[in-house]
Amino acid sequence: VQLVESGGGLVRPGGSLRLSCAATGFTSGHWTIGWFRQAPGKEREGVACISSDGSTYYADSVKGRSAISRDYAKSIVYLQMYSLKPEDTADYHCAADFQATVQSMCVWGEFFAWGQGTQVTVSS
Repeated sequence: VQLVESGGGLVRPGGSLRLSCAATGFTSGHWTIGWFRQAPGKEREGVACISSDGSTYYADSVKGRSAISRDYAKSIVYLQMYSLKPEDTADYHCAADFQATVQSMCVWGEFFAWGQGTQVTVSS
């Protein structure tokens, strides 16, 4: 089970970014996949999660400014983020679990696999 994130970088406030999480070594379409972020000095936060049937969960901090989606054929989960703010600056990681719900993953941090992360910096 391997998760590889990409798409991070430097973006100006108000800009947008799309993160990708490529899953290999397992049939990711059957798993719940989620995006987490962690900034220095802050607790890890479950940003958005998507289940195998497409149910989604978003943290209040990104609700209305982000969209999680998955390409079952490519085994990739995307996190599109809009109207980015400096407080969105963090390391973004994706996670996967076969049994977790979107709530148990995003809210309670239930996951089996964890990616190495991609850095997002929002700054002018």
